[in-house]
Amino acid sequence: MLSFPIGEKVEDWLILGDIVISVDTAKRQAQELGHSLEEELKRLLVHGLVHLLGYDHELGGEEEKKFFELEEFVLREL
Repeated sequence: MLSFPIGEKVEDWLILGDIVISVDTAKRQAQELGHSLEEELKRLLVHGLVHLLGYDHELGGEEEKKFFELEEFVLREL
């Protein structure tokens, strides 16, 4: 999964950016993790969305904690 922030306002909309997911990689990861391709795609999409919202788990510490808490919240709501 790759995310590309845009942050452009178009009329009343804020375009956060683009998310690109490799379906081949998602299939492999789903198999390795023991869940469906649909579940893996959902997780990757949410992961990319949290990045586009400005969070970065790679910074570690409190930022990493906030990232994964938000990711899990969104996944539960889906």
